[in-house]
Amino acid sequence: MHEAAFYERLDNGQVRCGLCPHFCTISENQTGICGVRKNIQGTLYSLVYGKVIADNADPIEKKPLFHFWPGTRSFSLATVGCNLRCRHCQNYEISQMPRDRKMISGTDMTPEALVQFAGNTGCDSISFTYTEPTIYYEFARDIAILSHEKGMKNVMVTNGFINREPLDRMAPYIDAANIDLKAFSDSFYRNICGARLDPVLASIQAYRELGIWVEVTTLIIPGLNDKDDELQALAEFIVSVGKEIPWHVTAFYPTYNLLEKPRTSIEYLVRAREIGKKAGLRYIFTGNIPGYAGENTYCYECQKLLIERSGFRIVKNEISNGACPDCGAKIDGRWGG
Repeated sequence: MHEAAFYERLDNGQVRCGLCPHFCTISENQTGICGVRKNIQGTLYSLVYGKVIADNADPIEKKPLFHFWPGTRSFSLATVGCNLRCRHCQNYEISQMPRDRKMISGTDMTPEALVQFAGNTGCDSISFTYTEPTIYYEFARDIAILSHEKGMKNVMVTNGFINREPLDRMAPYIDAANIDLKAFSDSFYRNICGARLDPVLASIQAYRELGIWVEVTTLIIPGLNDKDDELQALAEFIVSVGKEIPWHVTAFYPTYNLLEKPRTSIEYLVRAREIGKKAGLRYIFTGNIPGYAGENTYCYECQKLLIERSGFRIVKNEISNGACPDCGAKIDGRWGG
């Protein structure tokens, strides 16, 4: 076990965790909502430090990050646990393991060994993904510090449910983030995810202010977050933070505890993409429908096809020195090199 960061001791042996906006008050021998931070004799411990439940060398496009070092590979890892309880979680077997199965599993690895292993795979970055990296904050931060020393980049794939102080302390070691903006409705967050909307919006703004490259993903679920006015408000919020932020609108497939909703049709995603364009976003991508042209990057000025993708594979990339070769428009992103 590893002592947790960001907590305070209260009366009667309780502690209050300050890592995320739940601010869990945790009694002796109990855990917070995430299931992986436990009060033992008045000290809060991380139960997942160094316990890797999943790892793989992925295309950076799988995060998804389309305007951050395209065509490179990212060493991806996770521990069990999450601070949300999304009914439609695609990785529920590991994210909800501490709650659903009352267990914590993983292979023991030190940050040093993991960074060395990641470097040996030839990856250019490390991604904290699959579950929610906020809940394994201490482990992720130690890895990120070491990987930066080795010249690697660091990526957060996150639900954005983190407090500002922990984010500020992590920010010097994070280069890019894909943040889920699951809906633009607080009732959706409360009823479907067990969270709140406003902290996520504040987090997206904070990542941007801290100089981290940000992309946003919204899973479109028929009948829950797909109304035109909600999608328009969501897109307008992203524009207010930065019109250069890529927005990924992706297709829902029934899973976990949300089996009653149908798959998202391509028509839903096309409509969301058009709403994003009208709102002023420069780059909108459709996801979970390989082969559709909505995966590609086009110049926002002259509409030239710049990056052609097929699934997570780059077919061609014509961006030259961060600009469109035809009209010279600066194409927003972090292009590597």
